[in-house]
Amino acid sequence: MKASDVIQFLQANPDFFDDNSGLLTDLTVTHPHNGQAISLIERQMLALRERIAQLENKFAELLEFGEENDAIGEKVHRLTLSLLEAEDFESIRQAIYTHLQEDFTVPHVAFRVWNSVLSRSGPEFLPVGEEVRFFTGDLTGPFCGTPTIREVINWFGAAGRQVKSVALVPLRRDEKTFGLLAMGSEDPERFYPAMGTLYVTRIGEMVSASLVRQLG
Repeated sequence: MKASDVIQFLQANPDFFDDNSGLLTDLTVTHPHNGQAISLIERQMLALRERIAQLENKFAELLEFGEENDAIGEKVHRLTLSLLEAEDFESIRQAIYTHLQEDFTVPHVAFRVWNSVLSRSGPEFLPVGEEVRFFTGDLTGPFCGTPTIREVINWFGAAGRQVKSVALVPLRRDEKTFGLLAMGSEDPERFYPAMGTLYVTRIGEMVSASLVRQLG
């Protein structure tokens, strides 16, 4: 008789061990950890304990993720309030840099604005090359990963040479791109292609809305 025949028989006769309960203690199987022979009941208890431990670990993991998301959500909320309270471009600029660098602990932050009706002397309004414009215009969401555009890396100044990962977030108004928010880190795993971008996207939307309000 093959093992599959035994499995098929037990599946077809779910009351078998109820009618032959003695087998549960008479039959033995190998302990999964020390190799000793134990009864089917003991083996089942071990399996249940292992399953409970797995569920407890999963619950702890989900709880940790939930706490992390709550913390990020609180930071996004603080940034939102600062942007709402900002009355001019300089206040918006300060809110962006302060919250991203200090609250979100992003080491390097820069952004550029183009196609604006306002002209300013700050670095945020310096000319942007076609490569950056085309790259940003083609984005359907934030880009996270290894930096590839030299011009964007130069926005971080001399520290840009140490940047190993970036999050590049398009700034848009009515689906029309008018700028790019860049965040960089020396940690190659800080921003990576498979990371979730929900909060990064929301930050980009809030920054866009705030800039549009000031820039026209």
